[in-house]
Amino acid sequence: MKIRSVLSAAVLAVATAVGSAQALAQETFTLRLAETWGPNFPIFGDTTKRFKETVEKMSDGRIRIRIDSANKHKAPLGVFDMVKAGQYDMGHSASYYWKGKVPETLFFTSMPFGMNAIEQYAWFYYGGGMELMEEVYEPHNLLSFPGGNTGVQMGGWFRKEIKSLDDLKGLKMRIPGFAGEVFAEVGVNPTNIAPGELYTALERNTIDAVEWVGPALDLRLGFQQIADYYYTGWHEPATELQFLVNKKVWEKLPADLQEIMRVAMRSSAYDMLIQSQHANAEAWANIKKDYPNVKIKKFPKEIFQAMYEANKKLLKEAAENSEMAAKIIESQRNYLQKSRAYTDISERAYLNTMAEVE
Repeated sequence: MKIRSVLSAAVLAVATAVGSAQALAQETFTLRLAETWGPNFPIFGDTTKRFKETVEKMSDGRIRIRIDSANKHKAPLGVFDMVKAGQYDMGHSASYYWKGKVPETLFFTSMPFGMNAIEQYAWFYYGGGMELMEEVYEPHNLLSFPGGNTGVQMGGWFRKEIKSLDDLKGLKMRIPGFAGEVFAEVGVNPTNIAPGELYTALERNTIDAVEWVGPALDLRLGFQQIADYYYTGWHEPATELQFLVNKKVWEKLPADLQEIMRVAMRSSAYDMLIQSQHANAEAWANIKKDYPNVKIKKFPKEIFQAMYEANKKLLKEAAENSEMAAKIIESQRNYLQKSRAYTDISERAYLNTMAEVE
């Protein structure tokens, strides 16, 4: 009888454990995601939709994603606060929008004169970037993951040609992140405006110039109808968006669902990079025919040199004011130096060779 009782108890324990595991395996989660972009916003919004589809398919429905665009939550630049507070479980935005709250966050989007997209992804995943980003966001009950890259962004739309530093004095321009601070050093009055308000701000002369992304998205917003001068980029050579996740929500997910989330975010980010390349190439192919008024320009060397010096000055000040900023700046500088040496004999050498034979 004693042996039978022991065996019965063991069987019951195993059955209970199996039942609990099965119940856990069947537990479902609905995550609410707030995005900075409006509904059906090209490329950026496509990325969140791909993420949703991938997660739901890979998890066999154990995770559902509900996306609320800016028109729903009414706070396009409030995603950080909403996810931090638990009002939303996730967000999709850009890290440099939070520099006023946590200055160190801006380093994880793109830095003037910094890494290109390939170099920056390598830094994130193999050069210590993810660990540094986790260190910055952890005190705010947040996790941040790369959320899609635009590649090199264009330098902006201007109503008049910029021929010298004097032409920048007092100019009101929408330009976020560290680049806005660099422009401020050479006389520009930078501001940050939500994406849905950019065209109206330029049209009504609230701003004199606007920087957004590249041909595919810029032409859709209609900037070419107001400003004729379109400048090549320097300020965001690898603009990375981000997926924000509430840390407490993340920790409630089973390990296998966390891994599904990681894979879905990473693959969606990669898809955005190649979609951006394709869409910009398509838009660029027709720009001269469709918009003959648009003049493609490059800032004069005098301006580039002034901005380069301003960038160095601001990086030095940031490193002196924040130990965390100093760690990130040093990591990015060292990785860029190492990675660029190879880029020079591979990507750059190939493009230079092609330029000589075409």
